Amino acid sequence: MKLRAALLIAVAALAVTASAAADPAIVGYPSSMASTGNSITRAFNTCWFPFVDCPANSWATGTNPTVNSHYRRILSANGAIAGRNYNYAVSGAEMVDLDAQAQNATPRGVGYVTIELGANDVCASSESGMTPVATYRAQFQQGMQTLTAGLPDARIFVASIPDIYQLWAIYKDSLSARTVWALGGICQSMLARPLSTAQADVDRRNRVRQRTSTKPRNSPTAARSTSTVDSTATSSSPHRSSAATSRRATTSIPPSQGRRSSPR
Repeated sequence: MKLRAALLIAVAALAVTASAAADPAIVGYPSSMASTGNSITRAFNTCWFPFVDCPANSWATGTNPTVNSHYRRILSANGAIAGRNYNYAVSGAEMVDLDAQAQNATPRGVGYVTIELGANDVCASSESGMTPVATYRAQFQQGMQTLTAGLPDARIFVASIPDIYQLWAIYKDSLSARTVWALGGICQSMLARPLSTAQADVDRRNRVRQRTSTKPRNSPTAARSTSTVDSTATSSSPHRSSAATSRRATTSIPPSQGRRSSPR
């Protein structure tokens, strides 16, 4: 009896150890997803009719086969996700809006969440109008806390901020682009005086570009507060994950097979 009891205790101990070791892994593809973000995730101005949201073309939840979104790639591997792709992004949103979007997403009980925000925090009417890094990080952490409290088992993909310096570099010599930037007051923190080579303007552009590389490196503490920050989809997704992984998912997004993931 003593030997049997000892064996049972040993088996139980092994089971607990195995469970603890396996606990960080989330196996298989999610059966539902939600997206938070701004006009990029809403695929603004990509429909045949201009200047409207076109969520069918979203890189995250889009249904358009030519976009090959995260949703469609998961759908190809797990049909249970069909019709369970929720887009809570809002064109023009900044990081301050993440928490409200997260609150909209959590009641769905989804298994996968994407976050794409920050471009509008940097693309301000002036350099001084950019969201301070500390504020941005606090807003990000608040949104993450809402998501992880409401969706403790969800995998979370955090996209990096687009390099808006490249927008200036590619289109600064285009008269039509410069006209639109000026008339619309677009992203003046970076795009003001686009042809100027004055040192003050060169320095301003470099400072704004530096801000885009600073903000995505959100506090490791914030990242560790998540149940899972999924960075397994880097090469096959439209943006590089910029958050540290606290608990790695074991399944990445199915590959894009060379097609663009975003209608941009």
